[in-house]
Amino acid sequence: MALLFKIVPEYQRLVRFTLGKYDGSPRGPGWVWVIPFVHGTTTVDLREEVFDVEPQTCITKDNAPVTVDMLVFMRVVDPEMAVLKVQSYRLAARGMAITTLRAVVGDMNLDDVLAKREQINAVMQSRMDEVTDRWGVKVNAVEIREILPPRDIQEAMSRQMSAERHRRATVTEADGTREAAVKIADGNREAAILNAEGAKQAAILSAEGNRQAAILNAEGFAIALERIYQAASGVDEKTMSLQYLDMMKALASGPSTKWVIPMELTSFVQGFARNMAAAAGVRTPPDEDGNR
Repeated sequence: MALLFKIVPEYQRLVRFTLGKYDGSPRGPGWVWVIPFVHGTTTVDLREEVFDVEPQTCITKDNAPVTVDMLVFMRVVDPEMAVLKVQSYRLAARGMAITTLRAVVGDMNLDDVLAKREQINAVMQSRMDEVTDRWGVKVNAVEIREILPPRDIQEAMSRQMSAERHRRATVTEADGTREAAVKIADGNREAAILNAEGAKQAAILSAEGNRQAAILNAEGFAIALERIYQAASGVDEKTMSLQYLDMMKALASGPSTKWVIPMELTSFVQGFARNMAAAAGVRTPPDEDGNR
């Protein structure tokens, strides 16, 4: 009888049977002796593998049908149990995934099924792993690819989403309008404050200018009066006589035919006559006051 051998790669293990009896721990990697008609072998892949669960129609807790499509990731951790405890661990894992999915979805409302994918993945992975552990298989992850509710529910969800977006847009617009109104009111208030402050400063400056102008006008008027007084104090009788003559000359050149001569003019004429006589060397009789 010829002796043969089989090369087992690193990612596989060989479960060998001798005359139909399992003869120990899985073999590999490396060379494994196999005697024809004596040894039977089953090769087990230790790498993680993924299988696709075809879309399943499930009924939610609130009696809404949904179609779920998912992926299952698993790997063999005990080749002996994967061969001896189950006829086909792949087929068994697929059936377990379908029944577990329907059980998990049946315990949830439609809104939760649509919104809590991560929770569904975690629950399914935990439940499947409890069952597949006795087969020497480890379920590493369950990922839901797609959840499709019925068409009428999709249309209702679309209308609800549109209404929600419209509501949010309305709220956002109202908030924007309110903030704009607040900012405009704040701007108007600040402008009013600045205008009032400017008007106050302008009034203060105007009053200060008027005060300074009044002070300067009063000082100028006082200086003018002082100079007039100084000039008047130096005016003698002769100067006044000349001023009266100029006045009479102006009256004579006017169109009036009547003159109103004040009584003081007689004393002016007498004084003027004395001055003229004195200039000519002629003695004049004294006036009422005894002046010549």
